[in-house]
Amino acid sequence: MRAADAGKSVSDKLARDSRLSAGLAAKLPPGTDLQQAAAGFRNLGSFVAAVHVCSNLGISFSELKGKMMSGDSLGQAIHALKPGVDADAAVRKARSQARVELAAAR
Repeated sequence: MRAADAGKSVSDKLARDSRLSAGLAAKLPPGTDLQQAAAGFRNLGSFVAAVHVCSNLGISFSELKGKMMSGDSLGQAIHALKPGVDADAAVRKARSQARVELAAAR
């Protein structure tokens, strides 16, 4: 994490990076408020990975976020919403995609 990012919320970081925000918004349903979607995530990487999971698996972002905000891990939320999917593999793929996307945004 860059020193300039210390203490900033996920929403603050998204507001500062329009390219990252545009890329994430394109993966969410039209009309989704990105700031509102990011609210509650503990860090930007978790939010970006969750967006990728939804895009990759066709899972509703609001349902996935609801599970995660209720205490489920990303993997647990995937398993609950898509029981037939290899949740561990889906998490690894989404985290890898998130790392690439965040590295490109720097």
